[in-house]
Amino acid sequence: MTDTVHILIDRADGALQRLIGLVERRGFHIDAMTMAPEGSALAVALTVRGRDVGRSIDNLGLQIDRLVGARRISNDATFRSEAA
Repeated sequence: MTDTVHILIDRADGALQRLIGLVERRGFHIDAMTMAPEGSALAVALTVRGRDVGRSIDNLGLQIDRLVGARRISNDATFRSEAA
């Protein structure tokens, strides 16, 4: 099963690399990725698939929320509130 996660991250050195590394370290494969500039940030849509059935997209979202530079995240078209 695949899920699409929408993320708004700061355009900072290494921000995208940290995001991709986090997703892979948490046990997800990235099947597709699209990006678009949004002001001073970058809107990223990742289509991910867990390596096994025990992987929860909700837990991945919580991990991304704690990532430095992540502003908003959603697994649908509605973004969550902005992170600090």
